[in-house]
Parts: sequence; C-alpha cells; structure tokens
Amino acid sequence: MGNVPLDSALISPPVTLADVPLSRPVQLGVLASGSGSNYGAIAQAIASQQLNAEIPVLIYNNPKAKVLERAAQFGTKTQLINHRDFTSREACDQAILDCLRSHGVEWVIMAGWMRIVTEVLLRGYESRILNIHPSLLPSFKGIRAVEQALDAGVKVTGCSVHFASLEVDSGDIIMQAAVPILPGDTPETLHARIQVQEHRIFPAAIALAVTQYS
Repeated sequence: MGNVPLDSALISPPVTLADVPLSRPVQLGVLASGSGSNYGAIAQAIASQQLNAEIPVLIYNNPKAKVLERAAQFGTKTQLINHRDFTSREACDQAILDCLRSHGVEWVIMAGWMRIVTEVLLRGYESRILNIHPSLLPSFKGIRAVEQALDAGVKVTGCSVHFASLEVDSGDIIMQAAVPILPGDTPETLHARIQVQEHRIFPAAIALAVTQYS
C-alpha cells in the first residue's frame, strides 16, 4: 500500500461535475471558520465554469480566519458574524439566516464551519444545507475524525458530503470518497490526502444535490 497514489480514492457515487450540469447558476452561501480550502475548491470550480453557481456571500465567524485571503482572491463578498457576540446559538443562527436571505442564497454550504447548527438555520434552509466531514460516515463523527480513524486502526477512511442535521454528522449522505491509510501515516499526512478528495467531491456533490433535491 505504500505506493498507492494520492488520487486512488474510490468515489461513490462515481459522479463528476460533467455528469450533473446545472441549467442555471445556483446561489450558494458559504459558511467557513478556518483556512477555507474547500471554499477555494468550490470557487475555483465556479471560476473555471465547471460548476454553474455563484457565491453572493461568504460568512465567517472567526475574525482572523484565513478564508478571507482566499475570498479576496476570488472577489467574494464576506460578512463577519462572530458567535461570541451572541447570547445563544439560535440568535447567532438567526443573524446568519437573515444575512443569507438578504443575499438571495438558495443553498448553504458549510465549508469548514466549526459551529453546531440549530433548528433556526435548519428550518430556514430545510434540506438545503450541505456539510463536509473528514471520515466515511457514519464512522468517526464529530471532532478529530482523522485522529479517531488512526486510533481505531482502520485501513480506509475518507470524507463525506452530507445534509446538515441537528445530530452532528448524521444527515443523509450525498457523496463519499474512500482514502487508504498508509503505513506511517500521521494525522497531518492523512488529513492532507483526505483534503485532496474533499476538494474533488464537494463541488460535484453540490451539483448532484441541487439536481436531485431542488
């Protein structure tokens, strides 16, 4: 297994962006807390005209989030909604919901959004909120999923795009990519290979979800 190439992941269903063309540009609202690498993959798919979509707003909750640098590169409008400024998760989600609606967002994309979603947002965008998680759900839900997989001694892990739900990482799965765990893998090396597959499947999963569930 030591010579397994980085792009050897098994993707299920085996769908590419070319298989699910969108008839009109769907309006995506992105939520991100960190570096925004998945946002970058989605924005690049849009810029290269592979994904027929627009991102009218990117909401971030961490004032120092590096996603701002990526957003500037793609010219995406950003809005800080700092959860620390609110007395409850519901109040914060209401502010997020108001912002998304004011920008005409149709689908919500949680791209490294490190907050638990509440009923406020789930009701506002029922069955239209997608999340990505670095494991083959339903295995290894929650935080430190990569470390969980290594600790469990499994031979394969991966990533999953799924609908957001009240129970963390438990919504219906849209697309997954399996990633082999190699001898000597560390959380950093494994996570890097998983991210390669996240960037491959997230844009395609968005197109698939919009096509099947709109």
